[in-house]
Amino acid sequence: MKKTKIEARQDVHEIMRMLLRREQKIDRNREHLWVLGLAADNTILLIELVSMGSVTRTIAEPMEIYSLALQKRSVKIILVHNHPSGMLKPSAADREMTDRMIQCGRLLKVPVLDHYIISDKGYYSFAEDGLLAELEQSTKYMLEYEVKALGVKEGKQIGEKNNAREIARQMKAKGYAVKEIMELTGLEKASIQRLKVS
Repeated sequence: MKKTKIEARQDVHEIMRMLLRREQKIDRNREHLWVLGLAADNTILLIELVSMGSVTRTIAEPMEIYSLALQKRSVKIILVHNHPSGMLKPSAADREMTDRMIQCGRLLKVPVLDHYIISDKGYYSFAEDGLLAELEQSTKYMLEYEVKALGVKEGKQIGEKNNAREIARQMKAKGYAVKEIMELTGLEKASIQRLKVS
C-alpha cells in the first residue's frame, strides 16, 4: 500500500473531505473529530476517528487523541474536525481543546502540527491563520511547576508580546495600516486583524 504524505495544507482537507463523504448521511450532520498521526517526513501513519458528537460540538480527552498516535509511533499529529453548519470559524471550545492538546503534545514530545476545521466549502487551518502559534504561547494548561520554570526571561518575553499587542491595538484604533503595525510591533497579520478595538 502506498503511503500518503502531507505536502500542502489543502492535502489534509481533500483527504478528510473524502472520508467525511463516506459517512452515512445521518452522521454527516454531526461533528467528527479525527487525529492524523504523522512520521517525521509527514507521511500519514494513521487516521483515526476519535469522537462523533452532536450537530454543534464534539468532545475528546487527551488520552483518546494521543493513544493510537503513540502506539503507531507518530512524532506529530494533526487534529481535524468538521462543522456541519459549514461555518469555518473556530469556536471558543475549539480553541480551548486545541490549547489543551498543544500542552499535552509538548509534554509527550508529539506536537500538534495543525488543527483543521473542514466543510464541503473549504477549510480553516489554525496554523495558517497564526492561531496555533498564539495558542502555543498559552500557559493555561501548563503544569504549575512548568509555569514557574518559565522564569524571568520567558515572563519578560510574554510581557513584551502583550505590550506589542496593546501598542498594535492603539495603532489600529488610530487607523494605522496593518503593514505598518506589523513592521513596528513584529506581530503577524492574523494576530493584528483579530485585535478588538474599543
